[in-house]
Amino acid sequence: MDKLITELSPPRRILMGPGPSNCHPRVLKAMATPLIGHLDPEFLEIMNDTQELLRRVFKTENQLTIPISGTGSSGMEATICNLVEEGDDVIVCVNGTFGARMVDIAERNRARVIRVDEKWGRAIPPEKVAEALKSRKVKLVAIVHAETSTGVYQQLEEIGCLAREHGALFLVDAVTSLGGCPVEVDKWGIDACYSATQKCLSAPPGLAPVTFSPRALEMIENRKTRVPSWYLDMTLVKKYWGKERVYHHTAPISMIYALREALRIILEEGLKARFARHELNHRALAAGLEAMGIDYLPPRGERLWMLNSIMIPAGVDDNKVRSQLLDNYSMEIGGGLGEFKGKVWRVGLMGESSTQANIILFLSALEEILNGEGYPVEVGAAIQAASDIYNSE
Repeated sequence: MDKLITELSPPRRILMGPGPSNCHPRVLKAMATPLIGHLDPEFLEIMNDTQELLRRVFKTENQLTIPISGTGSSGMEATICNLVEEGDDVIVCVNGTFGARMVDIAERNRARVIRVDEKWGRAIPPEKVAEALKSRKVKLVAIVHAETSTGVYQQLEEIGCLAREHGALFLVDAVTSLGGCPVEVDKWGIDACYSATQKCLSAPPGLAPVTFSPRALEMIENRKTRVPSWYLDMTLVKKYWGKERVYHHTAPISMIYALREALRIILEEGLKARFARHELNHRALAAGLEAMGIDYLPPRGERLWMLNSIMIPAGVDDNKVRSQLLDNYSMEIGGGLGEFKGKVWRVGLMGESSTQANIILFLSALEEILNGEGYPVEVGAAIQAASDIYNSE
């Protein structure tokens, strides 16, 4: 007998992992509004609105600032495959999973990759990039702003200056940072930048916002060979998002509705206030964890506000704790990747998930679970430490 497939009814979760984050009800409502055609004049105006909102959040005047139809990795692939040709010398900074993924994509596009490696859990020193730039004529320097696998925050301005001094394009992964901490595309001289909708923008996964500088566009238009991906070819896609409105593919209409509304919510809050909220909640969480004797993987000064990578106490079972959080509190946090599997938890404080209530609940739940697992923590100490941070503001 065939299994009966019942009506969809997923549980309500508090999403405090590395993504997705929770969505505002207005975003979900936007997705439920009626579909119209992707070339309908009304939808073309919605596309214009979305581009303008993205420019404000990216802090750029770049004309080609659009959402790519695909998840964050499609933004990574789109920027690399448009800017890189066979034989190009490309520097890729690697201090986590997503730097390593950029290497993979650049090599698939037959670039000659010069890796600048740093210990996972630490930021890339600019002097290492400076040394690599001396080795040969480099076309592109690529780096991750917020390394989701390790919780490391990367300063960008000095490395961007180094790239420009050597005539190289500067490519930045802002998947986890956009909407959660400052991303200054024009001010920092970023030539190409990509992000994702499901992190600090607090929309569902499915789009990858990207922006290309005039210098990057000139490079694309003067390629010796065609962009190897038809779907991600910006010389074609830009004609759909630009004045020509030439059909390229059927846009994910409901997802663009969602992104437009999510961006409106961000700008209503104000970028400065939004960043301050993420920083404050990070400091409160860090204080609570410190009271439990739990340390971070990255050192102070290199920690993300939005993604907290914390060390699992000795003797504590990773999966058991995360399972109890999910089963008993309907709360999701992430485990470690690569060499940090079973060694770290990744606690996301992104967008709609970055709230005082979520932090207090998480600290309370973790305290109870750890005590039950035989790792003693002082009852109430973490909540008091976090509350002291909030009360000091």
